[in-house]
Amino acid sequence: MGQPKDKPKLLIVEDDYENQKFLTLFLGRYFEVDSCDSSDTFYDLLNKNKYDLFLMDISIKGQKDGLELTKEIRLNPSIAAIPVVCYTAHAYYQDRINALEAGCNEYISKPSNIYSLLQTLLQHVENKPPRFPKETFNPGFAAA
Repeated sequence: MGQPKDKPKLLIVEDDYENQKFLTLFLGRYFEVDSCDSSDTFYDLLNKNKYDLFLMDISIKGQKDGLELTKEIRLNPSIAAIPVVCYTAHAYYQDRINALEAGCNEYISKPSNIYSLLQTLLQHVENKPPRFPKETFNPGFAAA
């Protein structure tokens, strides 16, 4: 038997500690997860690790918001190709436009179905269908 494939590395950028905990626990089955709550800790982690994917909230602590971080990611050639999934409570149509214009690959507003979020994240790192069949989706919504 071959060695198990390493999990993709995900950085969750989320200012709410409870959301961070929930997302880390749930997504930890599929990803190696780090999390931070501010632009400062984002750059600290980015300087120490390589990531396959960013899950970015718009409202975070620090001097920059998630959209500013996304714009900076897109301007940095060493990380510009890393997918950014915006996951935010900012739910107006203009928020979606702003996120996509900043360079986010996807925009998902909270609350959302956690399995839909997982499917979106997996599709970005695997470029194939998710690891679980659609019929196992739980119609419940995550509060994160």
